[in-house]
Amino acid sequence: MHLAESKTLPPATLIEPCAANEPGRPAGGRHSSGHRRREGLINNAAINKLRDRRVTVMGLGRHGGGVAAARFLVQQGARVTISDMASRTELADSLSQLDDLELAAVHLDGHRDEDFAHADVVVVNPAVRAGHHLVQLARQTGASVTSELELFLARCQGQVVGVTGTNGKSTTAAMLAEILQAAGRDTYLGGNIGRSLLGELPRIHTETWCVLEVSSFQLAWLSEAAPRPAWAAITNLAPNHLDWHEALSDYREAKRKIFGPATRRFDPTGALGEPTHDLATEMRRLPPLPVTGEHNRKNAALAATIAREIGCANEAVSRGLREFRGLPHRLEPIGAWEGRTFINDSQATTPESTIAAIEAYGPNCWLLAGGKDKGADLSDLATAIARSTRGAAFFGQLGPQLHDLTRSLATEDCHNCFAGLREAVAWCVAQSSPGDAILLSPGCASLDQYRDYADRAADFRAVFEALCRRDRHVAS
Repeated sequence: MHLAESKTLPPATLIEPCAANEPGRPAGGRHSSGHRRREGLINNAAINKLRDRRVTVMGLGRHGGGVAAARFLVQQGARVTISDMASRTELADSLSQLDDLELAAVHLDGHRDEDFAHADVVVVNPAVRAGHHLVQLARQTGASVTSELELFLARCQGQVVGVTGTNGKSTTAAMLAEILQAAGRDTYLGGNIGRSLLGELPRIHTETWCVLEVSSFQLAWLSEAAPRPAWAAITNLAPNHLDWHEALSDYREAKRKIFGPATRRFDPTGALGEPTHDLATEMRRLPPLPVTGEHNRKNAALAATIAREIGCANEAVSRGLREFRGLPHRLEPIGAWEGRTFINDSQATTPESTIAAIEAYGPNCWLLAGGKDKGADLSDLATAIARSTRGAAFFGQLGPQLHDLTRSLATEDCHNCFAGLREAVAWCVAQSSPGDAILLSPGCASLDQYRDYADRAADFRAVFEALCRRDRHVAS
């Protein structure tokens, strides 16, 4: 399986959109031979023909999509301007990956109107809100607006499987990619999981399988004309990102955009309509999994269901799932200290994902929860904490609210609230006993105190490593 990295293409490698068909048809449509090809085209000449076009990348970001888009656009002959609200220091790593490119301009610490008023194409970072006034300015002055994902889908000749949902989409996508690899398929895993596949286009052919984890932000930016995956799944749906989407209905509609008219749909929970598949039989025949939790068994059952419909044999399904070792920041054991297991689940940014983590680790869990408010209802999470953990330490913007909710439901006062994560970890360690788990599963976004969930996880790991160093120092 290919875990895509940014690679330089020869300057002469021009990658045009695939042959035109009606908009909205899937990337990777059926062939009578059983293979799939890309059927669909962004019906926009400015986007399709990039040479000498003035293209503004709005939001370089730190997670790879902006870098991949900028590299791809330059390699296609576009005159690329980078525009970002962040500083050069904040974007140092991303900017270093563009050192070998000839860019028209790099404008940081704020956007400039002229970069949008004079652009032919604007490639928008998914985190930008749809109503942004500069996006509107670009459209009013004749620019086409697109995204890194849409650029990829319009040009991908491979067989595309999209996976979205509120919880479990990364793990389900990664499990599916592992199964496809076990089945001997040429497979790429990318998308919101942190790996743009734009740079892999020269290596992707009609028999290549591209598994994409896709977020609601990415889907919200897909135009009506954008091709959709030939296969697509939604794991589940619960209120999320309501600080970005105006309402739950907007969030739901963004998720719905993963499906096109000809997409083979997988919606086992009925998130967007009637359930399409019953996973009960698949769950009964799953092999033993290396990853913990009932929620991961559901993820595995969905991945197996998709794989079987694609044509993977039983042996490949079982082997792929047995070999899947989990993903970083998702119930990731980072080590043990004095009999306590430290678990990094920093990417649990919804109440539902933290409830699943609590269920996985049971009553010997000391929970670390809190962070930025995304507009989610916290009542079920507070109930799970009160009933099913040894105790909890809360931190960040939502720490006090979660603390109050949980204490109102708990029969024992084994909860506390702190300004920051490090103090919360120290308290949990002091309260815990050998055999307990110290579980970072915040249930909230990280942006109140950290750059992202990975930065939050690094802080958690640093506290754990400090405890280990202290023991080594005392022993010496």
